[in-house]
Amino acid sequence: MHSIRLADLAQRLDAELHGDGDIAITGVASMQSAADGQITFIVNPRYRELLATCSAAAVVMTEADLPWAHGPALVVKNPYLTYARLAQILDTTPQPAQNIAPSAVIDAQARLGANVAIGANAVIESGVELGDGVVIGPGCFIGKNTRIGAGTRLWANVSIYHDIAIGERCLIQSGTVIGADGFGYANDRGVWVKIPQLGRVLIGNDVEIGACTTIDRGALDDTQIGNGVIIDNQCQIAHNVVIGDGTAVAGGVIMAGSLKIGRYCMIGGASVINGHMEICDKVTVTGMGMVMRPITEPGVYSSGIPLQPNKAWRKTAALVMNIDDMSKRLKALERKASQD
Repeated sequence: MHSIRLADLAQRLDAELHGDGDIAITGVASMQSAADGQITFIVNPRYRELLATCSAAAVVMTEADLPWAHGPALVVKNPYLTYARLAQILDTTPQPAQNIAPSAVIDAQARLGANVAIGANAVIESGVELGDGVVIGPGCFIGKNTRIGAGTRLWANVSIYHDIAIGERCLIQSGTVIGADGFGYANDRGVWVKIPQLGRVLIGNDVEIGACTTIDRGALDDTQIGNGVIIDNQCQIAHNVVIGDGTAVAGGVIMAGSLKIGRYCMIGGASVINGHMEICDKVTVTGMGMVMRPITEPGVYSSGIPLQPNKAWRKTAALVMNIDDMSKRLKALERKASQD
């Protein structure tokens, strides 16, 4: 079991230590479940009363929470951010692969950097370049002439098509498909004629992509994912979409083709965004948002109807269905009032 002295942990986290620094910390847990040897954190003052019964070996907290501490503490300005960093230090997640499995199929013309690991039954095609420390999980497919930067990790059964470029230190979860054909067709008197998708997918550094997400290759120009973008599970990113640096996309989001999203945006889960338009920097779309027009001003935008009891929802739906008639009646009353 991995362990670290509390004093050493405080130094790495730039935290102020209160209490015994020689305590061995072996893991991180919630306040309710933490046990001896584990560290926890408090982010909201209303949970201070839990500190009296918390069994954690130490607690990450702000200076304002310190009077309620009943044991060793690490004092920081942002406990939740510190929790993320200490969880990385104490992370016990195994690597997707170790060494190069005998059953991996690697083309002789592929180029592998130092300390590359490739899991069982993975396929690496010709012209592929894998940077130093790249980890390819079992069952992955890496298509011709694809480049993957140093330190990037792919979990099992990820499919990367041909001519894709993925940056450094990326993390791609299982089942994701990058570089499949975009949904491009022309109609010839009722018959769909496929348009070959000739663009690529370009992914920046420090990008994380969730499980079973699909990112389509461009039709002519490239689909582009900027540096530091995080994309959750089961998202659909269509051809020629451009996502700016630092944007976060929650689960189940659908983006239509040729959409451009700015930097540092946040897209809530299950949102649907129309294509061939632009969303500016620093826009937040709340969950189930339907974005049909460009957004030119930073801010928070919503469109999903919150859940109601069925009886209340039926009334709301009835009102919505009659809104056109209500509008006409209102305009008629306004005209009559103006004439009186």
